[in-house]
Amino acid sequence: MKAEILAVGTELLMGQISNTNAQYISSKLPDVGIGVYYHSVVGDNPNRLKESLKTALERCDVVITTGGLGPTQDDLTKETIAGVFGKRLVLHEESLTSIKNFFNKIGRQMTQNNEKQAYMPEDSIILKNNNGTAPGCIIGQGSKVVVMLPGPPSEMKPMFDDYVMPYFKNKSEFLIESKFLRVFGIGESAMETLIIDLIDGQTNPTIATYAKEGEVTLRVSAKVKVGEDSEKILKPVIDEIKKRAGDCLYSDRNQNLDSLVANLLLEKNITIATAESCTGGLVAETLTNFPGISKVFIGGVVTYANEAKEEILGVNKQTLEKFGAVSRETAAEMAEGVRKRLNTNIGISITGIAGPDGGTAEKPVGLVYIGLSSESGTITKELRLSGNRNRIRTVTALHAFDMIRRHILGLKIEIGGQK
Repeated sequence: MKAEILAVGTELLMGQISNTNAQYISSKLPDVGIGVYYHSVVGDNPNRLKESLKTALERCDVVITTGGLGPTQDDLTKETIAGVFGKRLVLHEESLTSIKNFFNKIGRQMTQNNEKQAYMPEDSIILKNNNGTAPGCIIGQGSKVVVMLPGPPSEMKPMFDDYVMPYFKNKSEFLIESKFLRVFGIGESAMETLIIDLIDGQTNPTIATYAKEGEVTLRVSAKVKVGEDSEKILKPVIDEIKKRAGDCLYSDRNQNLDSLVANLLLEKNITIATAESCTGGLVAETLTNFPGISKVFIGGVVTYANEAKEEILGVNKQTLEKFGAVSRETAAEMAEGVRKRLNTNIGISITGIAGPDGGTAEKPVGLVYIGLSSESGTITKELRLSGNRNRIRTVTALHAFDMIRRHILGLKIEIGGQK
């Protein structure tokens, strides 16, 4: 089945809020054998909504709307869609009771316009809202199905998960099972080149690559009958991709690189400390996102000025004068200094020029050095990155996490530059 997600709300068109609902629904529907072909957004205008709905029904089997189920005059999704299907709106007593109970629970007086939310298209399947006042519904006509969901994500997501997904799962003969492989150190075009013969010859499963800041995700999807084991279809292709990507493939569970590293540190009880300059504590901040990381992350320092590098980390003044703050030598001493001062298994350092200013012909914007110090020695890596300040900082942090991953797993660490 083909689906279109139709978001209703002028605030979306004006950029006041992001359409995160469409992203969420799109990520779930393939699990019940429904492919999302279109995303549309329309304002709170009944005529334009009617046109958008008719277009969606012409090209898709399933239309899922979000928004426009509120109590105010501009909330016209139900009224418009009911009109297109030739259905009356009738009072649903159970929904009215739920709305009244909701207001009693929060200690507020229900206004009369909230009763509007309890009027539903006749013969529709009512979707209870356990987190707000607007119930949703499902209506069908022939082979076409329209699902109406509330706009607030805190209401839409549980309603979709609790009622809509089971509804389609019961009707679906096929499911789409996907596995996500995460790769760092190979660009999207290079990754595609590595597996182009698999892509050209794909039938079932299918392979798709897409880039995220600094890394690549591969989605391998198999269409299977309900009850059929998708692993038989997926595994041979995934195994071949793993073989070709080598140790650049860091996860087959759609796991972020920082999450993988945090888990490795905790599992192996490896302590770490960070010393950062141009990233301003980004690596340390990312690590502290993970509960329990205090068992292994001992601390981090941001040493921007040379004086701070000397006094806090013990970087030699002569090193700074001879090689500069942005150099392999300084990165090495920073990593060694923070490891020894905080008595950890690993010390990570970062020093570089994130821009937009500060670069020279010899040391341009995007030049970064990362140091990793351990009891077995110290290694430094040079990066020559492109992009704005935020991209350089973000990609640098990813390289730092990849160095940690490789060190823990005993994999080779390249020390040259990479764009």
